[in-house]
Amino acid sequence: MMPTETAAGAWALVLVLWGALVGGQNITARIGEPLVLSCKGAPKKPPQQLEWKLNTGRTEAWKILSPQGGDSVARILPNGSLLLPAIGIVDEGTFRCRAMNRHGKEIKSNYRVRVYQIPGKPEIVDAASELTVGVPNKVGTCVSKGSYPAGTLSWHLDGKPLIPDEKRTIVKEESRRNPETGLFTLESELTVTPAPGGAAHPTFSCSFSLGLARRRPLNTAPIQPHVREPLERIQLLVEPEGGIVAPGGTVTLTCVISTQPPPQIHWIKDGTPLPLASSPVLLLPKVEHKDEGIYSCVATHPSHGSQESTPVSISTSETGKEGPATGSVGGSGLGTLALALGILGGLGIATLLIGAILWRKRQPRREERKVPENQEDEEERAELNQSEDAEARENDAGGP
Repeated sequence: MMPTETAAGAWALVLVLWGALVGGQNITARIGEPLVLSCKGAPKKPPQQLEWKLNTGRTEAWKILSPQGGDSVARILPNGSLLLPAIGIVDEGTFRCRAMNRHGKEIKSNYRVRVYQIPGKPEIVDAASELTVGVPNKVGTCVSKGSYPAGTLSWHLDGKPLIPDEKRTIVKEESRRNPETGLFTLESELTVTPAPGGAAHPTFSCSFSLGLARRRPLNTAPIQPHVREPLERIQLLVEPEGGIVAPGGTVTLTCVISTQPPPQIHWIKDGTPLPLASSPVLLLPKVEHKDEGIYSCVATHPSHGSQESTPVSISTSETGKEGPATGSVGGSGLGTLALALGILGGLGIATLLIGAILWRKRQPRREERKVPENQEDEEERAELNQSEDAEARENDAGGP
């Protein structure tokens, strides 16, 4: 039970018990209006023997009024009744009259007086226009201003009382009292978690009740927020897996979502919507270079909004196998070529080094080979010279 409902129930119980104990009557009067309390048994005309006693918020103890006395707040009328011209909150309390009738019998009258003030029509502020299934949603705040006593605020769903359960239905209440007027302002904030499969446009309303007999509750204007079921996450499937296909091959893109009724499915390529009819399947036959790009699908439901899938990349490869990653230039083909060139370059350098080393080693041998050849020539020349010298000597000896 809500706090304000408990207070109102306790207030009503106090009135009943008090009236039963004193054998009197419970009186409710609207604030600002006049109230007349009759003194039973009093003669209608003087001479009169009567006395009024009252204990209210204006008095610290019992105050006694006689037919000859009175004040601006309460005075005794000629017929013995007590008049309160404009009753207020401070006039709540107990009123008793004791009178002697014409036969000399004493008759007592007891009254328990309570006042009330009907507030203006309550209203729902910060009303939600849309609710989401499965998550807590604030429906709105019901506000009532200027009531006395505080009264209660109650929420209704499709015309039936909405009972808080602290799980799917949560109500937060707050009450404030004006220190000058003594009147109350009530606020009741409603939060609900709609269940799947419920009404698409539920009707919420709020009512205020003082808890007084013959006083009908005051109702707010109803609100009808739209209930939205969130779209399940979209899956975008691509065949062949990885989105790599040989030129002239076929790629099939499938947008998977189980929301009912089925949403509209549209396709996007490189950020631009494709001018195609709604379909959960996009077929790309005879794929060419112009078909390469980033693809995604968008599911749109009239009551759930739109949701876009994770994008996938479609590209061609001569082998039809997985090619370079998105954003790479040249891919693994250029990488392989660079590796081969590096190996060949390394082999070439190694060959040059080995050749240079061998050439350096062979130079001394060639010089060694030239030395003996020069010695033989010199020996031959020496032998020739010796022969020539011998012949010359012989000629000299045989001359005259």
